Amino acid sequence: MFRYLTRRVLSWVVIIVVATNLVYFLAWNFLDPRSNYVGRRPPLTHDEISAILLPRNLSDTVPLAERWWTWITDIVLHWNWGVSPEGQSVNGQMAFRALVSAEFVTGATIISAVLGIALGVYTANRQYRTGDRIGQFTSIITMNIPPIVAALGFVLIAVQINRGTGIDIFYVTGPSGIGISGAWETTVDVLHRLVLPTLAMTLVGYASTHFVQRSLLLDNIKADYVRTARAKGLTKRQAIRRHALRTSLIPVATQIAFTIPSVFLGAILSELIFNWHGLGEYFQQTLTHNDIHGTVAIAAFGAFLTAIGAILADIAVVVLDPRVRVS
Repeated sequence: MFRYLTRRVLSWVVIIVVATNLVYFLAWNFLDPRSNYVGRRPPLTHDEISAILLPRNLSDTVPLAERWWTWITDIVLHWNWGVSPEGQSVNGQMAFRALVSAEFVTGATIISAVLGIALGVYTANRQYRTGDRIGQFTSIITMNIPPIVAALGFVLIAVQINRGTGIDIFYVTGPSGIGISGAWETTVDVLHRLVLPTLAMTLVGYASTHFVQRSLLLDNIKADYVRTARAKGLTKRQAIRRHALRTSLIPVATQIAFTIPSVFLGAILSELIFNWHGLGEYFQQTLTHNDIHGTVAIAAFGAFLTAIGAILADIAVVVLDPRVRVS
């Protein structure tokens, strides 16, 4: 197991390095840091813009190979991912926003996965009964609700509740309040402010897992090995729990593991509505402001999350299916 994971980690390190360098060269073909300074009043000359961008390793007057070598050397020797065209540290932005995004999406991701799996198992056990039909009908509706609509809907409901009660039961914006001090008070405040975004993202996120889990479990319930287990004396519930559920969870666990990058980087609209300044917002800003170093750092982080998802998926397969050999 250890040797297998070691080989997987090394292979993913190579993939991340290659992908990151490829994105760097592609970013220079599509983004132009110089355009950030065009049209300013008073206007800047070509040489003045170059003088600003040159110490930031973003001047197109320097050959691309030389820019790349300076960039990659700083990363390897100092773990310095560079600065934006305005001089903002990419390292600082990534560290801060990665933590914000982790706080913002972790709870919703876990709840969506658990709720989707539980509902899939429940409805598969009651195929075509009332509970199954209600569960499918509800999931179809929630699946077709755009995330921005769900987020705005929860915000409006929370505002009305706060006005009706005269108490700030829900906080609708920001990851932290003013004048909060102490670890315990800060943690409670952050958790309080996470209630609405977690509910909104869970509402639109659990349905896909529900349908996948239900479909896979129904296929496995009818499999020969489950019928054999029942013929040996197990009840339907025991046969499902001991055999069919374990097998049907493998594709679901793999799917959830590979959604990690999209969960971290794709919550742009939810972050904007709830005023959480995470990686999704930063990704949009790097593209808008022609921030090559920031864009490449986001791409590298996304590749890293994909590798984490792939390794977690491999571990899940081994844990759920003891027949798998990883030698």
